[in-house]
Amino acid sequence: MSRRPPPRTVGPVGVADFVRYAGASGDFNPLHYDDAIARAAGFRTVFAQGMFSAGVLGAYVADSFGAASVRRFNVRFVDVVWPGDALTCAAIITREYDEAGERHVDVELTCTRQTGELAVRGTATLVVTGT
Repeated sequence: MSRRPPPRTVGPVGVADFVRYAGASGDFNPLHYDDAIARAAGFRTVFAQGMFSAGVLGAYVADSFGAASVRRFNVRFVDVVWPGDALTCAAIITREYDEAGERHVDVELTCTRQTGELAVRGTATLVVTGT
């Protein structure tokens, strides 16, 4: 198995993406779509829901390894995702092992903005077949 699946870039993301995510998740906090409210709260503008960023990273994992292979997925939010950001997801396999008769891999995950700043860091454990 390749030690690094190819990275994927999503975006630039925008307010419409945040609104679509709000509709799917039920997170209608106006900080994510109403600029006046976001600015009144001290932000420079609206920003993505944290789980939006985690979802971008999760979709990358599912597409790279197969959704059915995911056994564990953890994320830590590092920085805000703003409108106009392009998010690049990447993974590196850090460990391969057998457990309960299945081949597992542990993966370190990153989701960075176009500036190179880390937005989300994560890990995943996956079951792989055919390797």
